[in-house]
Amino acid sequence: MLSQYPIYSKPLSVVDGIKFSYQAFHENNPRYHILPGTLQLAEMSSFAGDMNGKGNAFKSFIDSNRQITRVSVQMADIGSIKMEAMLNEIRPRVDSIFPPDKFETTITGNSLIFLKGNNYMFKNLMESILLAIVLISIIMITLFMSIRMILISILPSIIPLIITAGLMGFFNISLKPSTILIFSIAFGMASDQTIYFLTKYRHEMRTNPVMSISNAVTMTIRETGVSMVYTAVILFLGFFIFSASGFGGTSSLGKLLSVTLLVAMIANIVVLPAFLLSLERRLTTKAFLAEPLFETNAEEEDIDRDNLSIRKEEKDLLE
Repeated sequence: MLSQYPIYSKPLSVVDGIKFSYQAFHENNPRYHILPGTLQLAEMSSFAGDMNGKGNAFKSFIDSNRQITRVSVQMADIGSIKMEAMLNEIRPRVDSIFPPDKFETTITGNSLIFLKGNNYMFKNLMESILLAIVLISIIMITLFMSIRMILISILPSIIPLIITAGLMGFFNISLKPSTILIFSIAFGMASDQTIYFLTKYRHEMRTNPVMSISNAVTMTIRETGVSMVYTAVILFLGFFIFSASGFGGTSSLGKLLSVTLLVAMIANIVVLPAFLLSLERRLTTKAFLAEPLFETNAEEEDIDRDNLSIRKEEKDLLE
């Protein structure tokens, strides 16, 4: 059955091992590449070695108790998607040959281990991204007290991940333990810049409520844009140095992560302000002027100089 699939090599089993041994026993004569009879098998026992000893020539095909046997094939690299489809096709055919109520069959090998490992990594990737989105959403709702701001803050951080996934597919870069770290790291760093931008924008709106949205966005970009660009350039160069590594996984990690952080910076400077400008002023001011659960101000903004006063006793002393 396995020999019908072109992606598999010629299957090898204990039957093939016996045929090869019988042929070698007769000085490699091709006519003896057959299954020997019972008497010939007994004659071959001294040549093949003790089935229970260290000289067992069939230990790759059958266990010492002669109850478990193996059929081995090599397969082409067809990718994880086709491999999973092939596994789902092979399993019922194997069960039709060896009924599960009479035999216990197991499909294993490096290809299957790779497939399960790949599925496990992909599952954990999705779980980590969803967990990061939930945690960042909680931070946003405590800062801005607005559900709309969750969408505004999450979308600029997701765009770089989508672009990176597209680049990986275009350049045929597979998911592996090194490249799968890109999404979680990049999402966290992109969200950090988003929170920084929105916090500064909220401060501008609360400081001057009559200010227009466009002016508030302009002031925010002027105040935070330069530092965001500097931070992105430093991170880009820091991670891009990994691309010089001779290890393929580390090299791909450096290239993809640096590009992702660069795209994240562009998204936070271009896409995020565009989202803010597209909102109605009523919704924006309501979201940003509401009292948050906790304040996030810079050190120089802790004290309002206009509210400072000198007590009369101290004023008389100074005079």
